[in-house]
Amino acid sequence: MSIFTPTNQIRLTNVAVVRMKKGGKRFEIACYKNKVMSWRNKVEKDIDEVLQTHVVFTNVSKGQAAKKEDLINALEQITRHKFVKRFYPKDIATIVADKCINPDTKRPYPMSIIEKSMKECHISVKPNKNSKQQALEVIKKLQEVMPIARSQMKLRVSIPGGKAYRNKLKELAASVESQNMDEGNLQMVFLIDPGNFRKVDEIVTNETKGKGQLEVISLKDIQEGDEALE
Repeated sequence: MSIFTPTNQIRLTNVAVVRMKKGGKRFEIACYKNKVMSWRNKVEKDIDEVLQTHVVFTNVSKGQAAKKEDLINALEQITRHKFVKRFYPKDIATIVADKCINPDTKRPYPMSIIEKSMKECHISVKPNKNSKQQALEVIKKLQEVMPIARSQMKLRVSIPGGKAYRNKLKELAASVESQNMDEGNLQMVFLIDPGNFRKVDEIVTNETKGKGQLEVISLKDIQEGDEALE
């Protein structure tokens, strides 16, 4: 097979055309037939021994070279894809590890365990969603295969004449550590899922018309000590 390429006046022989489609554009490179498989099998290390020419074509047989702007756009997409594939899962796993605990031990999981579980569940990342959004979705999927839960916040609430609000707060609490009604004034320390914080704040701040006080004792209620790695 002989292909004449008018772009550089080189006659290409023994051609293997390698094709790629990116961003709706087709690209082709002219390679030596006997070198393509060697490159793919990582036997051949020198790309110059594989390529017949460094020109990137849209059609090798017609000698049509690709436009520079199309190549730049395709390169940006490839680079972005590699970045997402390499770094995005680690970013999401870090967020999950930071937000979650093993509910049986009340201890956080190492990021490496979260990342391993994500791979085993075949969880794929989506570059069009931010890391925090996907981390919440990942938590739900991991809950199907392992004991994992959002680490809870510890709050202290003080409401003058707060008897009417006690049951509302208890319904939002994961557990109540202490509660006291002193002369009708409510004092309560409890744990909540972070997703309920806004509802608690609305009760204490809005429904009491600013009379109540809300204090965050801890953003994450976890057991201290060394984590046993499995």
